This record gives sequence, C-alpha cells and structure tokens, in this order.
Amino acid sequence: MSLLGIDIGTTGCKAAVFSLDGKLQSLRYTEYDIERPRPHQAELDSAAVWEKILSVVRHAVEESRSSGLVQAVSVTSMGENVVPVSKDRQVLGASILNVDQRGAEYVDRLRNALPDSELYAINGNVWGNQYSLPKLMWLREYEPRLYEKTYKFLHWGSFVLFMLGGQPVIDYSLANRSLLFDIRSGDWSDQLLKLGDIEREKLPTAVRSGDPAGTVSRAAAEQTGLAPGTPLFAGAHDQCANALGCGVVEDGMAMYGMGTFPTIAPVFSGVTNKEVMIANALNTEHHAVPGKYLSFLFHMGGSTVKWFRQTLAQDLDYDSLFRELPETVAPLLVLPRFAPMGPPDYEADPCAVVEGLSLESTRGDLLKGILEANTMALNVLVEKLPEAGIYVDRFFAVGGGSRSDSTVQIASDILGKPLVQSDVSEAGALGAALLAGIGVGAYRDFSDAAQATARQGKIFNPDTDRHRQYTEVFALYKELRSTLQPLTEKWIAMRKDIEQSEG
Repeated sequence: MSLLGIDIGTTGCKAAVFSLDGKLQSLRYTEYDIERPRPHQAELDSAAVWEKILSVVRHAVEESRSSGLVQAVSVTSMGENVVPVSKDRQVLGASILNVDQRGAEYVDRLRNALPDSELYAINGNVWGNQYSLPKLMWLREYEPRLYEKTYKFLHWGSFVLFMLGGQPVIDYSLANRSLLFDIRSGDWSDQLLKLGDIEREKLPTAVRSGDPAGTVSRAAAEQTGLAPGTPLFAGAHDQCANALGCGVVEDGMAMYGMGTFPTIAPVFSGVTNKEVMIANALNTEHHAVPGKYLSFLFHMGGSTVKWFRQTLAQDLDYDSLFRELPETVAPLLVLPRFAPMGPPDYEADPCAVVEGLSLESTRGDLLKGILEANTMALNVLVEKLPEAGIYVDRFFAVGGGSRSDSTVQIASDILGKPLVQSDVSEAGALGAALLAGIGVGAYRDFSDAAQATARQGKIFNPDTDRHRQYTEVFALYKELRSTLQPLTEKWIAMRKDIEQSEG
C-alpha cells in the first residue's frame, strides 16, 4: 500500500509517496514566488500555485507507479493563509500571507472588544495580525465583491483537498490559525464570528485530523494520475504534521523545525498556568494526535541563512560555508530580527543588530552568530515553558537546517537538552501520509503509525562547558535585547518617516 502526503509551504510545495513503513517511494518539489503588489503586502497567486501543486502530485504519482496505486491522500500546509473559492471549485483571488500588513488596523479594535485573556480561553491564541481573521475583515471592507461571491475561504490544506474533489472541511489545527475557532467545542465560535462579522457559511466544516474528507474526483484524477475515488483525509497544520512525521506525539517531546521559520513545538496534554502563556503570546493548538496540544515558538530567522549565503558567500555551497564556522562560541552577538518575529512580541518590522563586529570578523563568525541567535531567540520562550506546566525532556530536529551537525550541536549546547536528529527527510509530507494511512485503517492508531515510520538519527548531547558559556551569553543576549528595544522602535519610526517623505 502507498500513501500520498502533500505539503504546501509559503515558497514551495511537494508531493511524496510513502510505503507503510515510511520509506520514501517518490518525491517532487517545486518553488513559487511571493508577490508583493504594494509595500508591506505579500500574497500568493493562488491559481498559479494550484497548477504547481498539480504538477508535483502528477509526477510523484507517476514515479511511484511501480510500487502500486496510491491508496489514500492527505495534505499539510502553512497555517493562516486562505484561498477564496467558488462552489464549482474555481479560484477567485490571491492568498494574502500572514506577513502581509493588511488587516492590522482591526487588531486593536478586536482586542478592546475582547481582551487577550478572554480570546485565549476560547481560541488558545492572543490577538495578532498574522492570523486569518484580520485579513478576512480587510477583504470584506476593501474587496466586498470578492468577499460576497466567495463560497468558502479555505486554508491551503483544505483548499487542496477541495480542489481534488473533497468536501470543504478543515482540521482543528488549521482552523485554530483563523482566530475564529473554539478549541473547547471543536467548532467555529459564534462569539468570535460575530465579533469579526464573518459568516459561518463562508468557512468549511471543522473535523479532526485523519477524518474522511471525500474522494478524488474524475476531473482531478485526470490531472494528477490518482485513481478516481481515492479516499481523501483531513490533514493538519504543517508544524503538527512535522511533529507527527518525526514521532513527536507524547508529552515531554518537542519538535525543533530548522527551516525558514525556526520553530520549537512542545507536546502537552494541558496548560496549568494560562497567564504565563498569555503574557508570552504562546498559543495552544490541537496536535494532529487526539488529546494532545502543541504550542509554537517561532520566528523567521531561518531565511537569514539563505540571505547570508546569497549576499556574502555565493561562491560556496552550504557544506563548504559551514566548514568556516569557528569551533568556539561566536565572537559576535546577534539579535536576529532580520524579518518579522514571532512571540513574545511579534515585531513586524525587520531591524537586526550585530554586536562586536570588527575588521577581524570573518564570514564564519557572523554565520555562527546568526545560528546561535536563531536558537537563543527561541530559548527566551523555552525557559518560560515550565512556569506554564509544559516540560521538555528531548528535542527532535527536522527540516533543512537539521541536516547540519553543527547547527544541531549549537542548539543542544544552548538549550542544554539532547537533540535527536531525525532521519526522516520529509517529516511534514510523511505526517500527512500517516494521517491518510490512519484514516484508511492502515495503522491501528497514531502511536502505531509513529512507531512504524519514525527513524531517529544521531543524538546530540549538550557539552557541559559549552552550555555554561552559552548560559552567560544568553543572559547578555536578553539584556541587549531589552536595552535596545526602545532605540530600535525609534529607528524604525524614523525610517518610516524618511520613506514617506521620499515617496
């Protein structure tokens, strides 16, 4: 039996076919560009991305043909971004991305009407413009004709299932990214819908990850090579699928996704101190695994490594570049605000800082400072987790950055915990495939699926002396961060004034 997992990201999509033991039978990946029609806007051409998705699915299915027909399909995707569609499965408009500033004007109004503590009790999040609701409010006000003719606003995982012939459904984890979902009832919140003036009928039906979502239509079968009637199953938010794919399914485990958005996602059954979560803007979201939850500690610093190579080291591949890293703790202290940041402050405007640069600084010094900063930015929140009743014994590293032993060891030394380097190269797509397999009955349950497919690689234990050094550096990192915050905001305001005067 073969299972197809489709993984839709912000800048690329992939389709992967797996056997029941988790072996990769075929993989196709392609990229697409973020469009920026105006300053502070970012969106995807939904129709063009859909064509890319069809292409990767078609090629992956064809390459796996010798292993037998795909028996079930599921999808994982980025979180907050939605696609407007018609009832006859036509794409109606672009997908506004979470980093787009449209909708920001509604956030304070929403917070004044419903404080963060009350929202968290319903939805498990605090107010922020990165979620779907402010974007939907913006569309309703500024593009009313598009809003009115839209049958459903579908998050990308739901969109792909719908376009393949499935029902308009959404799993709990993706629904949570809208700010309209009640995590207690497992349904849309009437209170939040009314607050945002969003009609329930504009949204898909909420279901559990792995629940049936329809079957592949004859039209989609012709486009993809999948057999008509192939069962479709509800997927999960990409970080939840990543966690499932690398076996992070129990309390005490945490996934460390080392990609464009470095993300630490601890698993827990409940929170004992919600005030700590709210104060640090830490969310609570359904895991793909029933009865379990995740929180996401993240920022966008992973893209900084790509920027670094393109700007300062185009002559080197990543392996050669990483050989330039110094053995010692970096002589530079970096505040990694190269792109919008995540919790606890959700700084929207990029404004990174490098402390200690001199004429003796090397490329390797700066790169290692960036790698250290990516984990230290997350550690600001990791150290708060025990206060909320969330405990992590071991981290499981996945994503492109996890293929570098140096990066994984740096993270272990800073966090002071073991990091397991997952041997699963496509954890997100595998997580989606496992949801398809669970739905079709190929596995007894989630634990059975994880045990059948999760492959652990090397274990990186923290070096005691290096961890002690990093503890001192981390203390200085936090001090520098808090000291520079007022100056940073003044600088950003000044730059905006200059841009406006020149524009």
